[in-house]
Amino acid sequence: QVQLVESGGGLVQAGDSLRLSCAASGRTFGAYAMGWFRQAPGKEREFVAAINWSGSSKYYADFVKGRFTISRDKAKDTVYLQMNSLKPEDTAVYYCAAENRFSLSTTRGDYGYWGQGTQVTVSS
Repeated sequence: QVQLVESGGGLVQAGDSLRLSCAASGRTFGAYAMGWFRQAPGKEREFVAAINWSGSSKYYADFVKGRFTISRDKAKDTVYLQMNSLKPEDTAVYYCAAENRFSLSTTRGDYGYWGQGTQVTVSS
């Protein structure tokens, strides 16, 4: 079992930055791909960014390309999401996800482990 705990969310103004963290604990050895998803009120949970086991491959949703950066620190079993130039439409609960696989995935159903989510609110 893997436990994921997100942190770093908050209330910011448009144009500001936030860095989300996702700390993994439990059975974290082995190959785990990680992803960030978000869910706004009344909407489906959507893919934001993903990173493969080694950190050598990353992928982003079109709406965050150039603004968000995903990274990981394997020594700390932590994945980050640096969010710059935030927009009101980025307001959502952001979830960290993990799966025991080498390659990244953009598909929600490919991830078996999820955090509890952290709220990001961007005011205009």
